Amino acid sequence: MSRKKISTTVYVTPEQNEALHLLHSRTKVPVAVYIREGIDLVLKQYADQLPGQLSLGDAQGGAGKKRK
Repeated sequence: MSRKKISTTVYVTPEQNEALHLLHSRTKVPVAVYIREGIDLVLKQYADQLPGQLSLGDAQGGAGKKRK
């Protein structure tokens, strides 16, 4: 990923931290990459609950509303 990243704080359990660092030591992949991949998996799983593309009616203030 070469796009700009936003810094945030994530709290993990000691077991998750240990497993992530063990995985990093074996693969040399940064822990942050695994965390971003996990976030992507969750976002994909719950994509139906995220706002999608607006229809033309929604973009104009909702279907059925008349513009003055």
